[in-house]
Amino acid sequence: MAAKTRRSARFAQTPSDDEQNVVAMNGNGNGAATKVDGTELPVAGAQENIFLFWPNIIGYIRIVLAFASLYYMPLHPRTCSFLYSVSCLLDALDGYAARAFDQSTRFGAVLDMVTDRCTTSCLLVFLSSAFPRWAIIFQGLIALDFASHYIHMYATMVVGGADSSHKNIDKSQSWLLNLYYTNKTVLFLCCLFNELFFIALYLLSFSSPLLSPHLIKTVEDTAGAPMIPNAQLNSSILRQIFPDPFSAAALELARANKMDSTVPWILTAISFPIMAIKQFINVVQMVKASRTLGEEDLKSRRAKGLPKKTIKKA
Repeated sequence: MAAKTRRSARFAQTPSDDEQNVVAMNGNGNGAATKVDGTELPVAGAQENIFLFWPNIIGYIRIVLAFASLYYMPLHPRTCSFLYSVSCLLDALDGYAARAFDQSTRFGAVLDMVTDRCTTSCLLVFLSSAFPRWAIIFQGLIALDFASHYIHMYATMVVGGADSSHKNIDKSQSWLLNLYYTNKTVLFLCCLFNELFFIALYLLSFSSPLLSPHLIKTVEDTAGAPMIPNAQLNSSILRQIFPDPFSAAALELARANKMDSTVPWILTAISFPIMAIKQFINVVQMVKASRTLGEEDLKSRRAKGLPKKTIKKA
């Protein structure tokens, strides 16, 4: 009887394997403790909201700032440039937040890339209207940006699967793309000066009569007429936009256009070489990704026994 009591006591103190698994997953039964032998385990029943992760919240803020900059873009270059620049700079913050809070997600990566592509495209659309003679260049840059990143992302998923990252580029594939995606400083500077170049062009559309003759007079009046540097917006173009050229809105437009073009020209000159390198990287990325897809297509065709040999009848 005493032996039976001791065995019962021992079994009562030592839980079964199933009970240990429950304790390991649920901690003290309330879903609080998550460590077994020093190893942190997931809490049973824990529910995470991916859309409210800090990196994604930063992404939403970027979208709001981008929309605000688009609202001010036609008439308020200073406000627009400030909001657009803050939205672009937050692009570097969401990556740090993802690593700091261990909240890297595929949704966040897609949100970040889509936001980048859309904001830059919207600015290039405005530049196309501001500089109609160069519209085909801006349209080509939009097409290159979307095509390059889409083909690259698709090729990455085809080769590496859904969990692969588009930033995992081996040096054997392309040393340039490897440097661009693995070196955070290079990636940041390329993206920064690329956006800075387009922002500087945007400011020049409001400040440089050399690029925007309509800042002085209407198109009809400027035909064959000399251009006056740093001239203010006159009342002729204000009458085309506003019924009253002396209204508050018209005067605000005139004030916004009264800008010195020196700083935008300096920013344009500094950022142009790196912007050109960024576009060259886009071309290399598109070509490499296209070749990768072509190689995968050839492998798939060989696996299917294609092309099928035809037997010629005598």
